[in-house]
Amino acid sequence: MKNARNIAGYFIGFVLFMILIPLLMWKISGDIEPSSMQIMCLIVMAMIGISLSIWSIVYMKNEGNGNPLDAFNHEVAPRTNTLMKDGPYRICRNPMLLGVFIFYIGLIICFMSWKAILVFIFYFAVMMIQVNSEEKRLEQDFGEEYRKYRENTNKLIPFIW
Repeated sequence: MKNARNIAGYFIGFVLFMILIPLLMWKISGDIEPSSMQIMCLIVMAMIGISLSIWSIVYMKNEGNGNPLDAFNHEVAPRTNTLMKDGPYRICRNPMLLGVFIFYIGLIICFMSWKAILVFIFYFAVMMIQVNSEEKRLEQDFGEEYRKYRENTNKLIPFIW
């Protein structure tokens, strides 16, 4: 049962974040003819962003014995039982999300569409609500350890925010 929930969590996350949202951004962008430079930018940003997200997931699974899918305080897959502070979580508190954002910004550059930007803004707003909810839960679960981590590690963008 636990293994099935793990697989379901990874599958849902992959389909939603790596297929459906990028597909939506592409479809609503209309006729696009990206330059080779825009395509190259997308490839580089996708490689960086997806690699960061995968590193975060693997690290969370190996070190935290849990999974990343926790939607608005509803456990979709088993949560970690250890506070993640090292590996990609030294970069920022939400490296998986940062990786997805990097990928999506590459898509926006490739599509050069204000509609794709609107999808990103909506997604960003929803995810910030999710992150804030998750941070409250992390503070309840890990107390002072999480508060210290939060003070010393930026929320999303290293060195800025």
